[in-house]
Amino acid sequence: MKFSQHPLWLVGFRPFFLLACLSGLSLPMLWALIFPGFIAAPATSFPMIQWHAHEMFFGFGWAVLGGFLLTSTKNWVGVRGYHGYPLILLVAAWLFERVGMWFEGSWPPLLFRLSNNLFLGLIVVMLLRTLIRNRNSDSYRNDNYFFLLILPTFLISKNLMLSHDYFSIGASMAVGLFRMAFLVMLERTLAQFMKAAFQVVILNSQPLNKAIKLLGLLLVFESLMPTQVSGSIALLLALLLIGRFFFWYPQLALRRLDIGIMYLGYLAIVAQLLIEFIRHTIHPEWAASISTHVFTFGAMGLIIPAMLVRISKGHTGRKAVFDTLDKLVLKFMLLAFVARIIGPQIYPDGYIHWICLAALCWFACFSILAWRYIPFLMQPRIDGKEH
Repeated sequence: MKFSQHPLWLVGFRPFFLLACLSGLSLPMLWALIFPGFIAAPATSFPMIQWHAHEMFFGFGWAVLGGFLLTSTKNWVGVRGYHGYPLILLVAAWLFERVGMWFEGSWPPLLFRLSNNLFLGLIVVMLLRTLIRNRNSDSYRNDNYFFLLILPTFLISKNLMLSHDYFSIGASMAVGLFRMAFLVMLERTLAQFMKAAFQVVILNSQPLNKAIKLLGLLLVFESLMPTQVSGSIALLLALLLIGRFFFWYPQLALRRLDIGIMYLGYLAIVAQLLIEFIRHTIHPEWAASISTHVFTFGAMGLIIPAMLVRISKGHTGRKAVFDTLDKLVLKFMLLAFVARIIGPQIYPDGYIHWICLAALCWFACFSILAWRYIPFLMQPRIDGKEH
């Protein structure tokens, strides 16, 4: 078998979920060791907080988002999707970026900029090409213009995050862009999950859904707005989200951990928006990191493992049923949220210990996911289908 024909390269989620597992178990642990000085920092001119934020959003985060979008966009428009050599190229570019981020301080600036923009530039172009070229067959053609807007904006956010003067703007944009992606993903998937699990139809008001996404799009640029304006928009979006939440049968969803944890991730988005409102209008002394970590641990941390399990099983021909180990990884991420967000508020003197505990939870979660699901990603579908 030719290397490009290996099952790993059949569809986008396979190589990128593999990378998501490996980066999910390693990047938080590296930060927990670098932050207190247990190991040497990367050879980079950036402050370590910039390196950490960039790698979690554009290393781990885009491994997940890239795998999800490469798979979902092809399904939305009904095409074969990228496979073989294009996926190999994307993976090589992703790895090139990780090496560049570690050794930036000793690389020529031009080489570093190439390494840092190649992966995201390529995958954004490929995703946009899929959506634009096949617009007439797009089952979400009246809604996917949100992706046409936010995907190129990720490149702006990425480069601002690595500038010495505009890091906070870039980081705020990154949170806003990932929040948009999660809002769209939850809107489209939870309806399917709830119907399959409980035979209920959740609220699907197009005017409400569109208002939520438009407000989310505005908040991508909250750092460029007057604080009172961005705080008010954050409050309005939070109120719309919580209002919709009560029409999504949470009393049923929270009975099952595999679906309930995605509802908790949804509530984490609401909580992060409320924190932004308070931070911008009432308590400006609150650190932005509180808001950021509520989103990264609450939304990304809780939702991503559940989606990795569901997609890795379902798209390899297996039943998307969560067994004991699958539920254990979700419990690890719930513990990580408590350790990183709640723990320091109760016992701030143990801040370093809370970071280490949260990192250990990520390590445990993604180690189990890697051990269980990388073999699935490396094998053909068990139901005989090609991809």
